[in-house]
Amino acid sequence: MLWRACRGNVFLRQAEIETPLEDPSTGDQVHKSVFIIFFQGDQLKSRVRKICEGFRATLYPCPEAPSQRREMAMGVMTRIEDLNTVLGQTQDHRHRVLVAAAKNIKNWFIKVVKIKAIYHTLNLFNLDVTQKCLIAECWVPLLDIETIQLALRRGTERSGSSVPPILNRMDTFEDPPTYNRTNKFTGAFQNLVDAYGIASYREINPTPYTIISFPFLFAVMFGDLGHGCLMFLFAGFLVLREKPLAAKKTDNEVWNIFFAGRYIILLMGLFSMYTGFIYNDIFSKSLNLFGSHWHTNYNESTVLSNKDLQINPSLSSDYDQVPYPVGLDPVWQLALNKIVFLNAYKMKISIIIGVLHMLSGVSLSLYNYRYFKDRLSIYCDFIPQVIFLVFLFFYMVLLMFIKWVSYGPQNDFANSPACAPSILITFINMVLFKDAVALANCDTVYMFAGQGALQKFLVIVALLCVPIMLLAKPIYIMRQQKEKHVQLVNGHATTENGDAEGAGRVVQQPPPPPAGGHDENEIGELFIHQGIHTIEYVLGSVSHTASYLRLWALSLAHAQLSEVLWSMVMTKGLILNSWIGGVWLWFVFGFWAILTVGILVLMEGLSAFLHTLRLHWVEFQSKFYKGLGYAFAPFSFEVILNTASTAVEE
Repeated sequence: MLWRACRGNVFLRQAEIETPLEDPSTGDQVHKSVFIIFFQGDQLKSRVRKICEGFRATLYPCPEAPSQRREMAMGVMTRIEDLNTVLGQTQDHRHRVLVAAAKNIKNWFIKVVKIKAIYHTLNLFNLDVTQKCLIAECWVPLLDIETIQLALRRGTERSGSSVPPILNRMDTFEDPPTYNRTNKFTGAFQNLVDAYGIASYREINPTPYTIISFPFLFAVMFGDLGHGCLMFLFAGFLVLREKPLAAKKTDNEVWNIFFAGRYIILLMGLFSMYTGFIYNDIFSKSLNLFGSHWHTNYNESTVLSNKDLQINPSLSSDYDQVPYPVGLDPVWQLALNKIVFLNAYKMKISIIIGVLHMLSGVSLSLYNYRYFKDRLSIYCDFIPQVIFLVFLFFYMVLLMFIKWVSYGPQNDFANSPACAPSILITFINMVLFKDAVALANCDTVYMFAGQGALQKFLVIVALLCVPIMLLAKPIYIMRQQKEKHVQLVNGHATTENGDAEGAGRVVQQPPPPPAGGHDENEIGELFIHQGIHTIEYVLGSVSHTASYLRLWALSLAHAQLSEVLWSMVMTKGLILNSWIGGVWLWFVFGFWAILTVGILVLMEGLSAFLHTLRLHWVEFQSKFYKGLGYAFAPFSFEVILNTASTAVEE
């Protein structure tokens, strides 16, 4: 443009600045170029100026004399140094201000959040008539009323107010919230129950019973002294170091879950050590603390050549006729028929624990009915349910104990092990009203005299409880509503007739309400609801009893996995006798330890935990717990601050 406008009478030199410069107005990075133009005459000067202004170039004067240019350059350098000094001082001052503010930013943040929460809560208050006092309606725990009055009085004194606070209890038709007082130990168990549903107001809380039953049912499935000890030590570390660990807030969800349930894991590990001691199982091995009461009279060559040899429990030379003092005899860990014995043992134990657990759940429903003064549910629900469960399933539990006591290893004619009837077959024949078939060389098929007649009586009474549960409550409510309606109609007619006689008028009796009204719909819904509840309980009693067999299944699976892991991994490190075997054992032990912790402790522990949770939610709590309430949410600075800090981090 300069060449054409000035017809080649200018001399131009330019250079690009490689480093982009920041635009002070917009903050964008801009690439700049520096150029110098040589010309002669005022006419060319005006042309060059117009062209530069058209391209929005910044013009700087350039003196002709070298000394003036030198002075100008020195002046520019001085100004740049002054600007750098000002910028440096400004940056230092800003840094000092920010450092000072950083020390107080957390306190300022807390104060702002608290002030906003306080004003938000105060906005929910109402003004009184004089517009000088605030009135609020809120839920307050009864045990904390005196504490709240003291806090209000203290706040009045500190604020210097002349108006005394007034706290009055009010009557309301709203359903109150549920507030369960917990601590760091019971809070984790309460969270398990609340995950199913918040209890209704004054409904019985399953948490105190869950604190014992939850780790125990878990331990029945996870019974191993070694694995339980590992779990107990891990939870013990979390409990002993809970204050410093709680101060280190982390976003790792897995760690937060483990830390929140540290007391649950502690009790699960402790109970697993107990059941592992009862099972006499520690890393698939046994503890011979009291000496085995079984003996073998075979020599070593006979045992090695014939693995099918068995010890006869009826012979005093093979068995001392005295059981092992605590738990299982350690010889069962070496027996090839161990799985057959443990199957029958753990299966029966699971049914016994399950029936007792369900009976305890049904019994707890009585406390709800008594507190809410629901006598109708006691007679029409609780009593038939207990009779149905006791006469069928608890009777089966009693048969297990009778069989254990009556049939021993001695081969006498009456109580021979071959004549011991199957509990399952006996129960099926009992329900189907079938007579049991006598086994060969056995006098009787029953365990005690009069068992057949007793079983028929129990089944008939249990079956009669089903129509009582199904129809008694709806029919009673329907009759009660009809009686109230008749009384209301008769009372209304009497009043109208009395008024008519006094006034000399004739008043007709009001007609009855039309059929198919709202009352009939409610009765129909009541029949449907009661029918669903009865079917759920009757069929659920069977399925829930069978559901407790998971205690047996997972216990056997855990024991077999532990045994397989030992035989297929750990024994490989014990085959070498030289010093190389010691080094090899370190590597095998490390691999075995990783698999033990990863599979048997973590994965099996999680599986047993979930199954235990299901047993409590479905089989236990469904008998008495509805969980249709809502939680009490008090004003808490701690909750508000945690919520605010989480929102800031996100």
